[in-house]
Amino acid sequence: MEQHMTSRRRLIIGGALGSAAALAGNVAQAATNAKPKFDKVYDIIVVGSGFAGLAAALEARLGGAEVLLIEKMPAFGGNSAINGGAFSVAGSPLQKKFGIEDSTDRMLADMIKSGRGLSHVDLLKMVVEGSLPAYEFTLRHGVKYKDFVQHFGGHSVPRTLQTVESTGGGITRPLTESCRKHGVELHLHAKMEDFVRAEDGRVIGLTVRERYQFPKEDSGVLQTYGARKGVIMATGGFSRNLWFRRQQDPSLDERLDSTNHPGATGEGLLKMFAIGGAPVQVDQIQLGPWCSPDERGFGLVSQFNTIAGFPMGIMVDVRTGKRFCNELADRKERTDAILGLMEDGKPVYPVCFTDSKGVEKAQTLKNGLKYGVIKAFDTIEDLAKAYGIPADALVEQVKRFNAMVADKNDTEFHRALDLAIQLDKPPFYACRVWPKVHYCMGGVGITAKAEVYSVEGKVIPGLYAAGEVTGGTHGASRLGGCAIADGLVMGRVAADNCLKMKPVAL
Repeated sequence: MEQHMTSRRRLIIGGALGSAAALAGNVAQAATNAKPKFDKVYDIIVVGSGFAGLAAALEARLGGAEVLLIEKMPAFGGNSAINGGAFSVAGSPLQKKFGIEDSTDRMLADMIKSGRGLSHVDLLKMVVEGSLPAYEFTLRHGVKYKDFVQHFGGHSVPRTLQTVESTGGGITRPLTESCRKHGVELHLHAKMEDFVRAEDGRVIGLTVRERYQFPKEDSGVLQTYGARKGVIMATGGFSRNLWFRRQQDPSLDERLDSTNHPGATGEGLLKMFAIGGAPVQVDQIQLGPWCSPDERGFGLVSQFNTIAGFPMGIMVDVRTGKRFCNELADRKERTDAILGLMEDGKPVYPVCFTDSKGVEKAQTLKNGLKYGVIKAFDTIEDLAKAYGIPADALVEQVKRFNAMVADKNDTEFHRALDLAIQLDKPPFYACRVWPKVHYCMGGVGITAKAEVYSVEGKVIPGLYAAGEVTGGTHGASRLGGCAIADGLVMGRVAADNCLKMKPVAL
């Protein structure tokens, strides 16, 4: 592979080296003394334009750095732009407005429980304690939220806010505009090809394929950019990289759809592994339990279920007409329960439903009905007939649930009933449910300063990472609304610490 050199420091392209282990400590290649071939030099380069990347770029620019942000896709926002815009915050003003008692300690305890002993608690604390400042950061840059608080699965109290647009684009668009306003240089169709490193291993730049046309890997023109202070990797997960995700978990094969955009293929993560970045819990891959088999990707049902079906309705096994899990358990518990409905190797799709009161705030209801992925019924018996559910059993289940709501005590699955309602106001709105690959909890290892660890447990100087590309924070299961918290908080942490780096003369 072609080498890039500088007169002051001898550079290497990290990907040219052999194994990650060999790269972690010593650089084995010979260097030459040719002059540098940087096409342009910046203080900080950010790779990726989701929550973490935009927060990092903006924070770095406001801190006085000359910043380049590159995005391989034709639009900014990455996977963040198409998520549900749900942001879990401990101690938000909206919680106080509605009398919801919460604390960072309580949110941390919920996340540790969901992580099932695998969470890196030092990183979790950073996310939880930074969630309120990150929320305030978004307000300063023009993000707007709905005037109510949602109760997502696995959270002990309602603490999830949502953008007025009901998408992550309600955050990524204002942050992109703020980056542009404050002078961040923004490049679309710009794919990172490799790291440029000094002889001592410090990351001091990137080779980038400009005018890249996803997914044509040989498209575009190679450029080399220098980074005096460092590079921040915010390239997201690998849910759309079928081959790589199957290496981690063979059961996540082509039969399972993903909620992610097509570009969530993990090249940035693999490049960090190639220069010795430490893999952390890469096999911990989350499925979203609120999706539908009747539409592709994230779709309309996901938001219907998170805002209406699960907190204000019930989910039943179509064979029995009975509930089979806590509809507000964490994502892993619900996913495992749903996948447990397989029969003879084939899925048995459960049905989630609520009534007319339960759907009052469901913004995707109208389009869900239009495209037939959500259906309306005048009676419980009609709903049962449509999905082949034993009608008498379903009617009895609804009666039992309504009684438990009245008593504020779920004796069947111990679900929190803070937002639950009695299902007695037709019409009833229902959808079929099946999980989809949603989020990668595993990734590259980082310190609490967002510095990337090598496989030898040492920091790779000049290299930072934030968001879904990192591993360990959420352990075995991320709670809903915490991806935004993680990305925004750790993106800003990465920028703050990268700003402190002594610049390299390039």
